[in-house]
Amino acid sequence: MTLDAGDDAPEVTAKNQHGETVSPSFEEPTVVYFYPRDDTPGCTVEAKQFNAELETYHDAGVTVYGVSTDDVESHEAFAEKFDLDFDLLADSDGEDIADAFGVEVENGFTPRTTFVVADGEVQAFYPGVDPDGHARDVLQEMLDDELAVLK
Repeated sequence: MTLDAGDDAPEVTAKNQHGETVSPSFEEPTVVYFYPRDDTPGCTVEAKQFNAELETYHDAGVTVYGVSTDDVESHEAFAEKFDLDFDLLADSDGEDIADAFGVEVENGFTPRTTFVVADGEVQAFYPGVDPDGHARDVLQEMLDDELAVLK
């Protein structure tokens, strides 16, 4: 079952595009967005827009993670190609992060789904995301809901 607002955030660990092990704490405001595949049209739009908003996310104290079933090498190539400055977490079998968040892996891919996590629990859940404009919408809602504050 997919996690929803009010559910405890799971403990997860995965490798990023640099092969470094990452274990988000989820105490501070965090966006975890799942996407189907590196370097595909919709996923590229979404990643580039999160990257374009990244400075504002950071100014608001928010960390952003992208997650797909692609491996570390694929994430590395995708991040380098588009100069992405946030962690892309590799969940190659979907049994680590996707499973922990209750995101179903279908035919080896995760659906486009976003979670906002803070204070150790899920604050918001966005299923079936339209990638265009999503990064800005999530940030605006976090600011409106006072989950994040621009400094």
